[in-house]
Amino acid sequence: MLERLATRRSRSLLSGAAIVTIAALLVSGPSALPAAAHARQGNHRSASGHRGRNHHGGRTSGHFANRVFASGTTVTHPGGNGPEPVSNPDDITYLDGHIFVGFQNGVGPQGQPSSTGNTNSTIVEWDRHGKLVNQWDIAGKCDGLTADPGTHRLIATVNEDLNSSLYEIDPQRSATPVHYAYNESLPSNGGTDAISIYHGEILISASAPGTTGAAAPQPTYPAVYRVALDDATHVATLEPLFYDEDSATVANRDRAQYGTQVSLALTDPDSNEDVPSYAPRFAGEFMLTSQGDKQQIFVRDERARHQHLWVLNLSDSVDDTVWPSDRHGAIFATDSTHNTVNEITGSFSRGEVFVADTPCGANDAPSACPAPGFPANFLGQLNPDTGVVTAVPLQGPTFEPQGGLLFLP
Repeated sequence: MLERLATRRSRSLLSGAAIVTIAALLVSGPSALPAAAHARQGNHRSASGHRGRNHHGGRTSGHFANRVFASGTTVTHPGGNGPEPVSNPDDITYLDGHIFVGFQNGVGPQGQPSSTGNTNSTIVEWDRHGKLVNQWDIAGKCDGLTADPGTHRLIATVNEDLNSSLYEIDPQRSATPVHYAYNESLPSNGGTDAISIYHGEILISASAPGTTGAAAPQPTYPAVYRVALDDATHVATLEPLFYDEDSATVANRDRAQYGTQVSLALTDPDSNEDVPSYAPRFAGEFMLTSQGDKQQIFVRDERARHQHLWVLNLSDSVDDTVWPSDRHGAIFATDSTHNTVNEITGSFSRGEVFVADTPCGANDAPSACPAPGFPANFLGQLNPDTGVVTAVPLQGPTFEPQGGLLFLP
């Protein structure tokens, strides 16, 4: 997902190879908070008026331990010039007791070859102890990956800017991934990204709108697609869920505009989630994160003719979001910079909201980033009433969450 952050600002210049990220050395010791995160945390008071706690009682300064769960350097796949380590981990999911991660291997956001000539992403399967179980290569850059518990299969999207399609993988049979083409050219003139299984439906973000044609936002560009898979024809049929310029209600309770109607102007639909029933706010709703716009959109009554949308304006650009379900458990997160999958443990509070904070993903971020006021990615905690993100102190190796977050009790 990080590569898209730069390409969104210069999409017309896209060509050639993407750079393969090689694993960096992991440095032991406490992970320092980004300087800009300190500034954002500062003397902020939440809507409840209590410093250091959000309206629903979530911590903003708890202590958590971070360790490397798995490294891409230990897994190889057939590259452009022979076997090479997998790299650029992004989305992450869980199915039937195992963890699955999509490695992009330097492939470009339109499917361009990496610097080694590789054009395939790799889906890697581990057990809960970090033992490698299986892996599959799929053509293109894998940005979205989810598990469908109803079918016990994985769904992966490729090429989030253009030339997009998807794959279905059956891990139980270790079968060859099945490729699905969309039934039409994407009406958003972009690609597809994150995937959620919501009320039995497949919902996919309409990423990078306006890669071709008119620049985003446009009232005719879908923000999210409903997708139906035809197992016989291997065609994925699209239907818009809502659009980039639909009306929404301001959800920030600390703002004078709270409860008023505004027109969305989405330019970067990205991650999405099925908000769990135990979440302190927006429980049971579908959520889309528009990363560059620093907004989260919540959809109520998604099957109704007239849906209701809420927009929560954020203090920072974020990627994935996760709500711990139990006091004890772990957040599993991908770190593209260090080519690792990390495990975050500590004493969680049920329903508190964690995010992968991506300052350089904001539309107003400088082209040369990180930069002053725009630090490297960090794990953050989100106040669901105000949209304010604060940095989470971590003990352990240097960690820059890239895209996927997963909580397992």
